[in-house]
Amino acid sequence: MGKGGKSETEGQNGEEVTENMAAWLCGINTLRIQPFKLPPLGPHDARVRMKAVGICGSDVHYLKHFRLADFIVKEPMVIGHECAGVIEEVGSEVKHLVAGDRVALEPGISCWRCNYCREGSYNLCPDMEFFATPPVHGSLANQVVHPANLCFKLPDNVSLEEGAMCEPLSVGVHACRRASVGAETNILIMGAGPIGLVTMLSARAFGAPRIIIADVDEQRLSVARTLGADGSILVSMKSEDIEEEVNRIQHLMGGTIHVTFDCAGFEKTMTTALKATSSGGKVCLIGMGHNEMTVPLTPAAAREVDIVGVFRYKNTWPLCLEFLSTGKVDVKPLITHRFGFSQKEVDEAFETSARGGNAIKVMFNL
Repeated sequence: MGKGGKSETEGQNGEEVTENMAAWLCGINTLRIQPFKLPPLGPHDARVRMKAVGICGSDVHYLKHFRLADFIVKEPMVIGHECAGVIEEVGSEVKHLVAGDRVALEPGISCWRCNYCREGSYNLCPDMEFFATPPVHGSLANQVVHPANLCFKLPDNVSLEEGAMCEPLSVGVHACRRASVGAETNILIMGAGPIGLVTMLSARAFGAPRIIIADVDEQRLSVARTLGADGSILVSMKSEDIEEEVNRIQHLMGGTIHVTFDCAGFEKTMTTALKATSSGGKVCLIGMGHNEMTVPLTPAAAREVDIVGVFRYKNTWPLCLEFLSTGKVDVKPLITHRFGFSQKEVDEAFETSARGGNAIKVMFNL
């Protein structure tokens, strides 16, 4: 949220609202529910009561390491960015929302002044203020104040939990757009974690006829098959197995691999992706497991395999909500664990998410 404010919010009529509480990341493996000061409501803002907030891998990484890549937590920060809630109050210039509307929140506030924003690539804005990316506060709170144009009204048949899932689903949708996935695109996905699974669901919604998914965890591959993967392959973490695994992947696909999504971002997964993808295809790097890696770029370039980067998303919420409301995408099976908003449950929820196993998406119901 990134804006300063008071310990209590005030309605437009000046009435005092109950003190706002949030889950603060205060140190490595230390979360505390403490008061969270909200800013005054601006004319183009909305005050939203949070109802559903999901835990992302980045949230867990900040909890365990107090940093993610070049983003370093230097002072206590409210966690959480996958969220949906109910409008409590809107600013004087907001016309498309009213109190009581259920909304999904896009968590990044771009500047709209830089060249990236002006050219439409607002996800690349260098001054982006993104929920729970230091030093910006997140959304695991009773209430947040957010720009109203980043609050998207939910269709009647889309739940608040599904609304919160628009954030991870947006990564898959943006990746499919970046890779130009369509009705003739055969897909390989490296990694069957939450992002790999939403990328698979997105690719299917975009019309991909055949999707193969690879992972080191058979339990996750089983989930992927349940959700509609056409084939799965259990791989190792050992680099010496790459050639044999590439052969198995290509045999399993039984044809051209047009696009590979690397949803893990490790040296081994990226090397496998570059080798497995057919000549003239694309490798789309989504995961950020390794900041630097040594991969066989020259052989891939000689086969005209393009490498496409993916960073967050842009203009995805309307399409995500259409996919959810029409049934083209069903994210409900991904929500495996639910917790309330007490100190004990917040700690348990993050432990569950960090442990992995059968936990795919851990969701708070506030």
